[in-house]
Amino acid sequence: MKTLKDLDRTDRKILAVLQKDGRIANVDLARTVNLTPTPCLERVRRLENEGFITGYVALLDPVKANAALCAYIEVQLTSTTTESIKRFNEAMLALEEVQECQMVAGGFDYLIKIRVADMQHYQRFLGGQLSAIEGISQTHTYVVIEDVKSETAIQIN
Repeated sequence: MKTLKDLDRTDRKILAVLQKDGRIANVDLARTVNLTPTPCLERVRRLENEGFITGYVALLDPVKANAALCAYIEVQLTSTTTESIKRFNEAMLALEEVQECQMVAGGFDYLIKIRVADMQHYQRFLGGQLSAIEGISQTHTYVVIEDVKSETAIQIN
């Protein structure tokens, strides 16, 4: 499997530029990375085919999208058998409020990030959806007061 280390400087520059502006015109991208448009487009297509670029998205303003409240929830399961983990993972995939879900090592089993409209929506989510999932022993919630830094780009050296 190829990694960033296997890419040349131009490919890495293409990835860095596209992470900042996925809608940049190929002509402008080519100019930025010192290529002509056709080889630039070929490189982008190759990077897509090799799985370096997995998709393109629009980033929304959470306030305007009625998802102003961000919270992180630590989740501890009663059991970490393969079946318990599979059930929990499937439940997380089905919850629209869950933006991220990571299984972690340490004092709890999962860390999930949710975005909801407000505290009432959070209360409905916690009491009606999360608590209904079988196998959760406890949760701890951390509500975000201010986004100091929220970055989607991966650093490319």
